[in-house]
Amino acid sequence: MPRISVVIPLYNEIDNVTPLCDALSAALAGADAEIIIVDDGSRDGSAAALDREAATRGNHFKMIHLQRNFGQTAAMQAGIDAAQGEVIVTLDADLQNDPQDILPLAERLLAENLDVVAGWRKNRQDGLFLRKIPSRIANRLIRRFTGVRLHDYGCTLKAYRASVIKGVRLYGEMHRFIPAWLSTLTYTDRIVEVPVRHHARVAGKSKYGISRTFRVLVDLLFVKFFLGYSQRPMHFFGTVGLFSLFIGSGMLIYLFIDKFAEGAEISGRPMLIAGVLFFLGGLQFLNTGIVGEMLSRIYHESQDKKTYVIRHTVHLDPGAEP
Repeated sequence: MPRISVVIPLYNEIDNVTPLCDALSAALAGADAEIIIVDDGSRDGSAAALDREAATRGNHFKMIHLQRNFGQTAAMQAGIDAAQGEVIVTLDADLQNDPQDILPLAERLLAENLDVVAGWRKNRQDGLFLRKIPSRIANRLIRRFTGVRLHDYGCTLKAYRASVIKGVRLYGEMHRFIPAWLSTLTYTDRIVEVPVRHHARVAGKSKYGISRTFRVLVDLLFVKFFLGYSQRPMHFFGTVGLFSLFIGSGMLIYLFIDKFAEGAEISGRPMLIAGVLFFLGGLQFLNTGIVGEMLSRIYHESQDKKTYVIRHTVHLDPGAEP
C-alpha cells in the first residue's frame, strides 16, 4: 500500500500536463507514493496528454477520466475514493502550488500525529482586487463561522490522514470547507497550517472569478448549520419554535385579558395578527425540528453511518504477553 497518495483534480490544463508530471516526479523521487490525476471532463486535449504521460511514467501514475465536467469537488472526491495511501495530499494542477511542498506536509502530519496539515499561501502570487481581497474576506468569515482558525481555506495543497478524510463525503463546491467538515470528526488542535510556496500562473487560464466569493457565502450558511446541528436539528428549530411560541402566546394572552377584562375591541389590532403569526410560526418550527430529527436518523441508519470515528484500537491476545 502506498504511504502517500497525491490527488490532483484537473480541468483544461493541457499546457500544464507535462510540466506538472515532471514536477511531481522530481518532488516525489524515491518516495513511497502514488499520483492520482483526475481529469474532470477536459475538452482541450488534456485527457489524451494525461494518457500519454501515464504510458511513460510508470504505474505509480494513475489517470482517472470523468464522463463530463462535474466540478472540482466531485473530481477531488473521485481521487480520494481511489487513493490507497495512509496520507492523502491534494493540490491544484495549475502549478501555482509547488509539488516540492508535498513531502514536508505529509512528514509533519505523520511525525506529529495530526489529521490535517493545511497549506497557507502566505506570499500569494495573485491579483490584489480580484483574488487576494475577496479571499481574505471569505477566509475571515469562514474562520468566524466554523471555529477552525486557518488563514487560507482556498489553498488546495493540504495533507490529510486517509482514515479521517475518507469519513466525509464532498458535494457541491464544498472542497474549500474540508477542514471545517473534518472538525466534526477530530479535534481542531489536530488541524494545523504551515506556509507553503505559491507561484504565479504561467500557463493555462484560471477557473476562478469574483463570483466564487458569493458562492462561498451561500455555502457557508449550510456549513454552519451542518456543523452545529446536523445530528440534532431539533436543538435549532426547537429553540426558534419555542421562542416564537412564547412571543405569540404572550401577545394572545394579553389580548384575551384586554378583551374580557377591559372590554376592549381587538379584532382590528395588529397585535392580534402578529400573535397568531408568531404562534403558528412556532408550531411550524417545532414540526420542522421533528421532521429533521427523523431525517437525521434515516440518513445515519440507512447508510450504517456511524456518529463516531475510531482513531485506532489496541487489543492484546489473552494468551500473549503485554
